[in-house]
Amino acid sequence: MARAHRGWRGCSRSGFCRRCTGAACSRDANGWPGRPWRTREACAVTLVALLGFAVGIVLALTGAGGGILAVPLLVFGAGLSMAEAGPIGLVAVGLAASLGAGMGLRSGTVRYKAALLVAAAGVVCSPLGLWLAQRMPNRPLTAVFAIVLLYVAVRTWRRSRCTLDAPAPRRKPPPCRLDLARGKLNWTAPCARALCCSGLVAGGLSGLLGVGGGFVMVPALQRFTDLGTQSVLATSLAVIALVSMSGVAASAATGHLQWAVAWPFALGALAGMSAGRLVAARLPGARLQQGFALVSALVAVALLVRAIV
Repeated sequence: MARAHRGWRGCSRSGFCRRCTGAACSRDANGWPGRPWRTREACAVTLVALLGFAVGIVLALTGAGGGILAVPLLVFGAGLSMAEAGPIGLVAVGLAASLGAGMGLRSGTVRYKAALLVAAAGVVCSPLGLWLAQRMPNRPLTAVFAIVLLYVAVRTWRRSRCTLDAPAPRRKPPPCRLDLARGKLNWTAPCARALCCSGLVAGGLSGLLGVGGGFVMVPALQRFTDLGTQSVLATSLAVIALVSMSGVAASAATGHLQWAVAWPFALGALAGMSAGRLVAARLPGARLQQGFALVSALVAVALLVRAIV
């Protein structure tokens, strides 16, 4: 059997790359890939880093839920399957969320007790979602991801319309109320139950689809608490960072994480997030959310076509 290449590309017995367009693999005297293959590997690493850069920009411009586009970009841009792309997306989203959560901790906007409770519930369900993703056929998994992404697109569009017109009034008091005198949440059984349920859903989707769960956590915190926008986003980023890192650890322990792709993608995402922050404040937030919703809807349709055809 031919010796496997280092990286995520390999050669068949005939000496041709499995995922290339048929270009022959060049080997040196020791049987390792020669210069032509290394050139292709450098191009592939650059492509993955650029994909990560795009994800980082989306995260900076649209908020915590923007990381859901990481997996589709890896599927279409790098030719990975859903199960392969999921853990890699978690690495990038987790690192980017950790950066944002660190800034929130420094500014005092992270509700760390709530974040720890939600993350603990998410960590319980994340390995279960990962286990299911590794045993689920690629087509059904792609279809599930497309449906979730389409839901995110519709919800984001509706939220942006409310921002443009007028904020929707809250119908009833949330279960988690902020004590202004103490500056802390008043913990009750309904509050803890609501946050735990949110964490279970976010953790399960994180492991199954390779997403951070920001599209779950941000609406959940807005619905179940009366925290301000900055505190909601910062707390959500803290939850995403903790849940994503647990999913990454589980993937690495089971050997389902391709580090050769994950590192350039994650570093590209961090660079993109830093660059996106420079222009995010200059652009209207509602229009950015609408653009994100349209892009997400188009990607969801493309994934559905890929799953069906």
